[in-house]
Amino acid sequence: MSQAISATSIADLPNIPLSYNPANSQTSASILVYSLFPEWTPAKGGRGVKFIRFTDGITNTLLKCVHNPPPGLTREEAKKFEDENSVLLRAYGNDTGILIDRERECTSHLLLSNHGLAPPLLARFTNGLLYRFVAGRVCSVDDLADPKTWTAVAKRLGEWHAVLPTSPAGRGPSPSNPQQPANSLWGVLQKWISALPSSKDAQKAQKEGLQRELLSLEMERDAGGYGLKGQDGGVGLVTGHCDLLNGNVIILPTQEGKEREVHLIDYEYATPCERAFDITNHFAEWGGFACDYEKLPTRSTRREFIRVYLRSFHDHRKDCVEVSEAEVEHLMDEVDMFRGVPGFYWGIWALIQAQISQIDFDYAQYALVRLGEYHAWKDSENTLREQRWAQE
Repeated sequence: MSQAISATSIADLPNIPLSYNPANSQTSASILVYSLFPEWTPAKGGRGVKFIRFTDGITNTLLKCVHNPPPGLTREEAKKFEDENSVLLRAYGNDTGILIDRERECTSHLLLSNHGLAPPLLARFTNGLLYRFVAGRVCSVDDLADPKTWTAVAKRLGEWHAVLPTSPAGRGPSPSNPQQPANSLWGVLQKWISALPSSKDAQKAQKEGLQRELLSLEMERDAGGYGLKGQDGGVGLVTGHCDLLNGNVIILPTQEGKEREVHLIDYEYATPCERAFDITNHFAEWGGFACDYEKLPTRSTRREFIRVYLRSFHDHRKDCVEVSEAEVEHLMDEVDMFRGVPGFYWGIWALIQAQISQIDFDYAQYALVRLGEYHAWKDSENTLREQRWAQE
């Protein structure tokens, strides 16, 4: 590949003072890529760039930028060349800075890259990032239920949680003190609630209600109800991905007879959180954006996922701990206590997206569905989702 240097810190990261323009996609993307790889420019002897648009996300533009291969290669050789000489351009959605701390995103990406868990980050530009391409295929919703896939996800997530450091600042802000740094799952939730509109009476009432719900969840957490105060075996917070939907899981090419491996991509929402949140949030994504609850993993599948996760976690911690059934059941209980929180998290996210997004997606309806999951869990309603969650 070209000679762009992979950064290891924010200070090393090139910052291109240009923007991606979706109304002039190919031209603006070309200018950005040629700024980083001038030798790809046809005027300088390069073969130019072709673009492949990925559409799995619902908030960002994602383009694969491929340096055209030299003539005379076989199809297989050309494919290998393209995979090795491609970068991804990710341009942020409209006003998504309200939802996402872009400095934290860059820091998270670099942290992961330094641990071999993310593709090297190459540059920032005014409204996005350029980073190296990871060869593989994007996981589908149905792939998530394939034992080969979920085993690979469990192993990779156990590695994430075992090796990545978390912010020393701890749990983040309390709703009673929102001035504290937003450095955790709970701080992110507080930031999002604070960003909700409140100019109309109905908006104000909704915002106040969500604030009360967050306070209730934090009080339960601080009382030890969410695996803290020593109930999690001393793990504390982990660096969570916090957005493990199918589109953020890449199934890597594997050789015959080798176990499936995956790579986790897109680190916009990565932040310190309780491990049980990251796991149950992933389980919630088995239903996809359609929220097909019949696809959620049953208790037996969740138990096996957690067993694989814990083995990977201890292997990467190198703590010589043998996974016991008691530890598996304990984490099962932690995950079960968190099963309604992803609905609260993504419901608030969708309320904000309904105000700012220009993407053709019914965020308002999605917010109703996800917040409905939270309230059904809180109120012990016998909904289809709760029935599926209880199924052995």
